[in-house]
Amino acid sequence: MSAVQARLDAFWTRTAILYPNADAQVPAVTAPVLVVQYPVASEDQITIGAPSSNIFREEGAIRLVLQIPRGAGLDPYAGWLDELRGHFRGKQFAGVTTYAASPPVLDDRNDAGKYWSLSCAVPYQFDIFA
Repeated sequence: MSAVQARLDAFWTRTAILYPNADAQVPAVTAPVLVVQYPVASEDQITIGAPSSNIFREEGAIRLVLQIPRGAGLDPYAGWLDELRGHFRGKQFAGVTTYAASPPVLDDRNDAGKYWSLSCAVPYQFDIFA
């Protein structure tokens, strides 16, 4: 999570970013905001018998949710989401490997009160040595 946060903080300036359980506030007006979530993850032991050097592999998904004003249309926000997808698609950074970023799903689930959610999921893996 810290590697993803560092990567986003280094390049994403279009909106405020809300990280899990961070001390941040949703903008008072319906300004666009990026919400970072980790909806699924698992860990498997890859090697056995090497104390302090065994590999444990965490695999999961990073969900990037661009909350946009309801009724504002998709321009330019779909392009913003494509920027996010491109920035995480097939990358390696700080020990994290990411894979193909999903395109957004557009249906009745996108409506979230004052906001409309435009999101993608990016599968990742991270090896832990212990």
